[in-house]
Amino acid sequence: MVTDLTDPQQALQWVMTHVKPYFPGTKIAGIAVGNEVYTTDDPVLMANLVPAMVSIHGALVQLGLDRYILVSTANSLAVLRSSYPPSAGSFQPELASFIVPFLQFLAATGSPFWINAYPYFAYKEDPNRVSLGYALLDPNAGLPDPYTRLNYDNMLYAQVDAVIFAMAKMGFGGIEVRVSETGWPSKGDPDEVGATAENAEAYNRNLLLRQLRNEGTPLRPNQGLDVYLFALFNEDLKPGPTSERNYGLYQPNGSMAYNVGLVSTSSASAASIALTSSVDRVCLDLFKLA
Repeated sequence: MVTDLTDPQQALQWVMTHVKPYFPGTKIAGIAVGNEVYTTDDPVLMANLVPAMVSIHGALVQLGLDRYILVSTANSLAVLRSSYPPSAGSFQPELASFIVPFLQFLAATGSPFWINAYPYFAYKEDPNRVSLGYALLDPNAGLPDPYTRLNYDNMLYAQVDAVIFAMAKMGFGGIEVRVSETGWPSKGDPDEVGATAENAEAYNRNLLLRQLRNEGTPLRPNQGLDVYLFALFNEDLKPGPTSERNYGLYQPNGSMAYNVGLVSTSSASAASIALTSSVDRVCLDLFKLA
């Protein structure tokens, strides 16, 4: 579909069919054209990604929707060659010919760089070196970046700032970064260290509490970080490791996988009630166009 949408007429038809009839009745904050395209092995798809975004944005302009709906693409953290320390963040050299036009598009349209950031993966791969509390966003003393001396008390913010540093090294230091996906699995296979309901609840609750405080990252402390939580429901038919089917806050039948604080119970804490009242601000709508 991405390749088809390089045609402005097809892009206009797509927006008129899938977006215009539902806006503003449905809150649509952005359109993600593709998901983790730059880490595929399809150079044709990668080359067509920015032209497709240009066409979709052009359609929004034509319909007067570009002020309300942003266009970008969701990226894997694997687009970075280095992410630690954050100040060492840099893009994979072989992606430069694709990343530069993408960043030019974002700068020209005021759109954000969307990153799928999962501290869980880093913890699972090396639990002896990665602190669980640091990955779960628990309160802790943090780790200083040895070059900037900025202090990071959680891995998610470090990953986001690594993207900002990477963009700055390519001459695009002013682009906003938003987290298009993050979450923690509540169940996993025996070799999937840390995939438990307790850890999932801790990660998502800590994240939502930070969102309520409108926190920024150490590099951009005065700019609140927009985050899209993955996922609302467990995907019981999804292939792959057990963890892939267990990122949801709810089971497919509507029952809670665990209570992160979005639903009040008889023993709900003040934090839970606050989270419930603020869910509309925290949970934004995002179209993903595969």
